[in-house]
Amino acid sequence: MSLPASPSMRQPLQFFASLCAAGLLTVSALYPTTAQAQAGAVCDPQSSAVASLNACTVQHFQEVDTAQNILYADVMRALSVHERPALRQDQTAWSRQRTRGCKVRHAADEDRADWPARYHRCLTAATEARRTALEHWLHHGERPPQ
Repeated sequence: MSLPASPSMRQPLQFFASLCAAGLLTVSALYPTTAQAQAGAVCDPQSSAVASLNACTVQHFQEVDTAQNILYADVMRALSVHERPALRQDQTAWSRQRTRGCKVRHAADEDRADWPARYHRCLTAATEARRTALEHWLHHGERPPQ
């Protein structure tokens, strides 16, 4: 991939996008194809090592969280302009509660080697449970009954 020799004053965003794309290609070429999660630990589903278990659990959470964020964006687009602020507020409150609840629930486990797996399993369960609330928003334009 070749970068533009000199960007014109009218095309700074295109030049920036080209630089970002080149950087992503370079970074992706440097990393092996093994799945990695936080702190560079490798997720090996066949391994019983705690570091691998933690990495796999974090990776699974990231996948579930990404899918939920895509659903949230889809619901936001489907809602009317006057319904969106309420969903945004509800989603923000839910996200804060999810994080706070899982931290409290697993505070006593923080010294354990598998604490990241325990914490991220909690986040994953809460994120998966949120799907029904987002689907309610999609079909009814309001938060589900408590």
